[in-house]
Amino acid sequence: MQITKEIFQVGGSQLTTAEDAAIYLINYAGRAALVDAGGGGAQDRLLANIKACGVMPEQIEYLLITHCHYDHTGGARALKDLLPCQVVAHELEAPFLEQGDNVATAANWYGARMSPFEIDRKILGKQEEIRLAGRVIQALHAPGHSPGSLVYFTESEGKKVLFAQDVHGPLHPDLKSNQSDYRRSLEMILALDADILCEGHYGVCNGKRKVSYFIKRFLV
Repeated sequence: MQITKEIFQVGGSQLTTAEDAAIYLINYAGRAALVDAGGGGAQDRLLANIKACGVMPEQIEYLLITHCHYDHTGGARALKDLLPCQVVAHELEAPFLEQGDNVATAANWYGARMSPFEIDRKILGKQEEIRLAGRVIQALHAPGHSPGSLVYFTESEGKKVLFAQDVHGPLHPDLKSNQSDYRRSLEMILALDADILCEGHYGVCNGKRKVSYFIKRFLV
């Protein structure tokens, strides 16, 4: 599904398998990044969707992890083995992935086991920039749903695009969620004034008013 001429949704419950959260593709001048990896149950379909967007697997330079939960990362190990990409995640989320923590990643909610994998680039602190074909993707720490949740923020066709995968939560002790952090993070992403929101389970919101309305629903 095309979002802009440079950004696509290539995975999710309607595109790969029901267990997958949304997977997005960024293609800047033939150099590409994936946002999240889904649960890994339909890798062939995912790769076919990527190719249908005009991107070959060897063009993918980054796998940008928003947070550690299985529906976003269960397929990361296989993608890392297959693609020449750096895996990016926040330093606070990395231990759950590198150790294959089945509770913090919620793999046990899916009756699955998390395959551990190495994080190549750990985002430190509140913010870092990722460069792709001379363009900037901001990685912003947005804790609450999990300790090391990230959102990614970039521009395409003059529009501000926000990849904030689980704006809606949920919050749960197993996930090491924090209500106060969650609210602060929602206020932070609301202030970004995005034109497009690419969410993990609710699809894509287009237009500043729709994006703002969606985020504010969870601030009540």
